[in-house]
Amino acid sequence: MDQHIEIEFKNLLYRNEFDKLMEHFNVAETDFTTQLNHYFDTPLFELKDQKSALRIREKNERYELTLKQPAKDGLLETNLELTKKQADSILKGTSLPESGIAKLIETMGISPKNIQYFGTLQTNRAELQYQGGLLVLDHSTYLNEEDYEVEYEVTNKTEGQNIFINLLKNLNIPARTTENKIRRLYNAMINK
Repeated sequence: MDQHIEIEFKNLLYRNEFDKLMEHFNVAETDFTTQLNHYFDTPLFELKDQKSALRIREKNERYELTLKQPAKDGLLETNLELTKKQADSILKGTSLPESGIAKLIETMGISPKNIQYFGTLQTNRAELQYQGGLLVLDHSTYLNEEDYEVEYEVTNKTEGQNIFINLLKNLNIPARTTENKIRRLYNAMINK
């Protein structure tokens, strides 16, 4: 099991702004890889109520269970590698495996047995190093919705925020309040 603090900045984009970033960084369509984010919560969305999220990410035939919880700067991200069999079992409704993630969920006052699958978001992602951080271009589809986003993952919040804001300014892309992917999926479910 791996834990680290995730500090990232994100901005939703229009398709032409996404294309502008691709051109600016010489990103080709072949630089994108596909990942599936399978999201979980209780029927009463108790994780969401605690500003937390649980997902299985499926990418390049690898599976990773991730719990994200609020932290002072960013999010505490706890990751656990899964086998395909374990991931398929969780997706089919079997309870979470005994693990540090299950224990963390219990400390939140939530029974891991109440966790269930509620939706999948597919993302085509390109990643590149940029000024000491990781710049990510995402094109996501879910529930007949589609969006484009740029993310910037860093280790220093203040420095990273300045770099990200300057990048947007230099490319004439307005800064937009942007919810994370799981929130966008929740909202799309509610609006259906």
